[in-house]
Amino acid sequence: MIWSIYMVKGRDQKIYTGISTDVARRFVEHQGSGTKGAKFLRGRGPLELLVVMPVGNRGDALRVERRVKRLPRSRKEDIAREPAILSLFIEKEIERCRRKL
Repeated sequence: MIWSIYMVKGRDQKIYTGISTDVARRFVEHQGSGTKGAKFLRGRGPLELLVVMPVGNRGDALRVERRVKRLPRSRKEDIAREPAILSLFIEKEIERCRRKL
C-alpha cells in the first residue's frame, strides 16, 4: 500500500499537511461536517487541495509529514507553488533515514 502526503489550504489561508493511502477519500472527509476530518480544518472551508505526492510506506510518510509540519509557512507556500520541492524533500528525508539504519 502506497502512502501519500498532501497539503490542504482553508479559507483562512492556513495550510494543513496530512498522509493517507486514499487522498481523495480523505479530502472528502475533511470537507464534510462529520467527525472523520481533521479538527484543524473544521470551519475553515472551502478547502483547496494544494499538493499530493506519493511517499512509500507508512513509516516514511509519517517522518516526512512530521518534517513538513515543522516547516515555516513560507516554505509550505513554496511547496504549494512548486511541488517538485516536496519531491526533493521526500527523497532527502528517506535517504537520511536509510543512512541511520
